[in-house]
Amino acid sequence: MGDLAKDINSKFENNRIKALLNIIYTANWISSYQNEFFKAYGISPQQYNILRILNGAGEPLRVQTIKERMLERSPNATRLMDKLCAKGCIERLPSENDRRVVKIAITKEGKQLLAEIPNNVNNDLLKNLTEEEAKQLSDLLDKMR
Repeated sequence: MGDLAKDINSKFENNRIKALLNIIYTANWISSYQNEFFKAYGISPQQYNILRILNGAGEPLRVQTIKERMLERSPNATRLMDKLCAKGCIERLPSENDRRVVKIAITKEGKQLLAEIPNNVNNDLLKNLTEEEAKQLSDLLDKMR
């Protein structure tokens, strides 16, 4: 089992500071794990998130709607979508009524890519937690925010 104090060779002023640093350290650990995992599929975790949002919506969405639904509020969401568009995973659908409005749709290729990626990608990250511990952790993080 991990121990933050040993992992970063440090002592903490109090448990609140330790908890905050542990959240930051763990978030970086999760990010590194996901970046490495998705590299094999040629996409980033943020691009995967966009594909899942579009696939789950079942209809084309405005760029702003996608940005609002993203786990990571990314200012470079447009660039992420540009890359997905270049890979043929999504397509831009300009509005017939208002040329300022563009909707984004997942393509057949995007759906195929999603189908190749295991649904349980994040299960390994949580394998050391029971369902009850995962619920407790989630509740505590909600409380913190």
